[in-house]
Amino acid sequence: MTPRGRPGPRRTLTEDELLDAALELLDEGGQASIRGIAAKVGVAPNAVYTYFPDKSAVIAALIERLLGDADSGGFADESRPWRERIEALALDVRANLVAHPGAGALLMSGPMDGPRTTALNERLLGLLIDAGLDPADAARSTYLLIVYVLGSIALEVADETDPGPLPPEDARVARRRATYDQIPAEVFPRSAAAVPTMARFITTEQYLWGLRRILDGIKS
Repeated sequence: MTPRGRPGPRRTLTEDELLDAALELLDEGGQASIRGIAAKVGVAPNAVYTYFPDKSAVIAALIERLLGDADSGGFADESRPWRERIEALALDVRANLVAHPGAGALLMSGPMDGPRTTALNERLLGLLIDAGLDPADAARSTYLLIVYVLGSIALEVADETDPGPLPPEDARVARRRATYDQIPAEVFPRSAAAVPTMARFITTEQYLWGLRRILDGIKS
């Protein structure tokens, strides 16, 4: 009789590994469920519950990671002008979410009140106050910027139906242009005339155009 082998060592998981698995599921068009995450990393669901009591906790942690990871780079460089720092933050948030379009909707499905996002909010408030805004206007401006950034990204991501990272920007513009070219000019003359601009609504150029107009207004 062949002796039974000893069971192998229990796998040690980290929260980051589980969040990586959740992002992979979302990128594939799936759901970041506890069972799905467990299957992805090859463990029993109970192992995931050690870190996350339920799906809402997973979503909260993903929001923390996706937004908190942008609290670095150009935004953290205090030697740069305040506008450049906000632009850097907005571009980093967009890059993080465009890389994981399936996670974009999560930002609208849970509160953004974790420690990393709260710290990011605190630094943004401080930056705007240092730029000359009073505390109330700084708070309102912070909310306005968040709404613009997340709303713009949500619309950009919603433009694509296939799971996974978004296609190159030029390819998406070309597809949008082909769709909008079907607008009958005799019925919708203004929309037809605006097709070249409308096709580029999902570009970095448009994103920064809107952001800079908001920053102009904040300091006017």
